Amino acid sequence: MSSYRKLLYHIVFRTYKSQPIIKGNHVDELFAYISGIIKNKNCHLYRINGYENHIHILTDIHPSIALADFVREIKVSSSLWMKSSGLFPQFQGWGEGYGSFTCSHTDLGRLSEYIKGQQEHHRRKTFEEEYRKLLLESGISIDERYFP
Repeated sequence: MSSYRKLLYHIVFRTYKSQPIIKGNHVDELFAYISGIIKNKNCHLYRINGYENHIHILTDIHPSIALADFVREIKVSSSLWMKSSGLFPQFQGWGEGYGSFTCSHTDLGRLSEYIKGQQEHHRRKTFEEEYRKLLLESGISIDERYFP
């Protein structure tokens, strides 16, 4: 008998002090770099996108990888790449922590479209408003120390 699994996560993290530096001509290169990290971890990326001060990742994580290790690897590796590439000269690092929300296979289409539409979405809502909503919808208590 074979083992079957699908461990879907919607992961969100922001830049240090929410600085709006994820923009310009090199955003696709950043997303491709992060996609490579995910692929090298034997995970499947469904969608990645972001807007100026944060990134959303919709992925299936291999069961041999702990979520915290997965996110740490993405943040550390991409931070080193962003600083050494010179493509994001104002990048100072990623903010502390992240949001992670499990989702079902039936949510994939809706979440993928939501992540794809980040530029449009943020014409109406700030990251803080969006993040608060994600936390509350997931039943997570908000620690106000982490919101400016």
